[in-house]
Amino acid sequence: MKSPLAPGIRVITSFSRDSWYRGFILFLTFLFYTAYHLSRKPISIVKSELHRNCSTVPPPSDVNVTNNETWCDWAPFDQDNYQTLFGVLDNCFLVAYAIGMFFSGIFGERLSLRYYLSFGMLMSGLFTSLFGLGFYWNIHSLGYYAFVQVMNGLMQTTGWPAVVACVGNWFGKGKRGFIMGVWNSHTSVGNILGSLIAGVFVSSEWGMSFIVPGIIIAFTGILCFFFLVEKPEDVNCAAPQHHSVQENNETEPLLRNSVNGGTVANGAVSTETPEVVEEEHPEAISFCGALRIPGVVEFSLCLMFAKLVSYTFLYWLPLYISNVAHFRAKEAGDMSTLFDVGGILGGIMAGLVSDATGGRATTCCVMLIAAAPMLFLYNYIGQKSLGITIGMLLLCGGLVNGPYALITTAVSADLGTHESLRGNSRALSTVTAIIDGTGSIGAALGPLLAGLISPSGWNNVFYMLISADVLACLLLSRLVYKEIKDWLRRPLRFRGFERI
Repeated sequence: MKSPLAPGIRVITSFSRDSWYRGFILFLTFLFYTAYHLSRKPISIVKSELHRNCSTVPPPSDVNVTNNETWCDWAPFDQDNYQTLFGVLDNCFLVAYAIGMFFSGIFGERLSLRYYLSFGMLMSGLFTSLFGLGFYWNIHSLGYYAFVQVMNGLMQTTGWPAVVACVGNWFGKGKRGFIMGVWNSHTSVGNILGSLIAGVFVSSEWGMSFIVPGIIIAFTGILCFFFLVEKPEDVNCAAPQHHSVQENNETEPLLRNSVNGGTVANGAVSTETPEVVEEEHPEAISFCGALRIPGVVEFSLCLMFAKLVSYTFLYWLPLYISNVAHFRAKEAGDMSTLFDVGGILGGIMAGLVSDATGGRATTCCVMLIAAAPMLFLYNYIGQKSLGITIGMLLLCGGLVNGPYALITTAVSADLGTHESLRGNSRALSTVTAIIDGTGSIGAALGPLLAGLISPSGWNNVFYMLISADVLACLLLSRLVYKEIKDWLRRPLRFRGFERI
């Protein structure tokens, strides 16, 4: 008599070979982009160490602090315009990232994703480490740090279009919102780990706050080179179905119009299941062709304002907490991770709701509307007590990062595999780069505006963020209207039941 299999083996054998590969690719790309964000975070933690309140710092016995109120600061950030200088560093990275992103998708479609990602992570590790080496080399030149930020920004553009293209190649549309909502938590996980790692060294040797993340992302680049599989076909796995049978007869509300003016079939419904034909296009899609995909322009502009808010928090929240709540650099950095924890939950919730309703634009709009008053409340009551601070950071993080996560993942993948492309899988990287590149313009503007506005008071910074949230919501109004109109016109199918 055959002995029963061990429970663990039964679990392992219950998954198919394809499922194991898909899980492995999802984990691997999660790890890659966690490393990308982990290496971006240290500068926001180190800011409060580069310029400190020296009156609260015990001076060393060998330092003359008479008539020197900035003896503990790191030049050139010991000046009164230090916030502006921090804004310059942020924008050197973010402007380079925004410009480079538009070209990154084009390169990503024409080069091997494995080589492209490996090169990008190795170079990102180099330039992240070079920033930290400025501490040990005693460099006080703004030009040096600005140059390193520009080069790091360009290298970091290799990440997002490539990982989204890879995941889009492996996963179909059915549960894409939920899967990518969970997967997109790499952004917040990377921010959290980056904050914690930088916080360990920030008060003693802030250079290590950059060098350690630099080593980590370089190591993941080596893993990418040895283990990444770009497409299911490369290992004889089944390709995912990007469009359901229903979508062949009935397009989705926000993607109803075809780029090429596609036809709609009328007449009796056949009882046979139509074959989904995917045509191979050897040539990559053009930039203008990607812009003509319905929904690309609206979601790109919406992401610009959503990312403005998210990246302002990414780069300025620790300094805000330090200034307003009077926390030390490490404590402020640790507290700021709660915003990213909320972002993980918000991204997953946005994916689940949008999968269940089919309303990507409506889900984003509702969360953006709710985020505006929450930002106002956080600024006015967020520091009243520790409990309120924790609760407001989690709530604001979820509402701010939820739409950002949904647009950069599920929406980008939906549009990059839109039925009007007729199976041209090489469009995904370009579409993703356009959407995230436009969003990165907002990511560059947010920290810059925060640096310029913050000297006049943090209240004005929050008014700017609230205005950006409202504008992001308004830009989706046409798509929201089409989704609601479509729900009223035909049955609204939720997972598990339907409303007629």
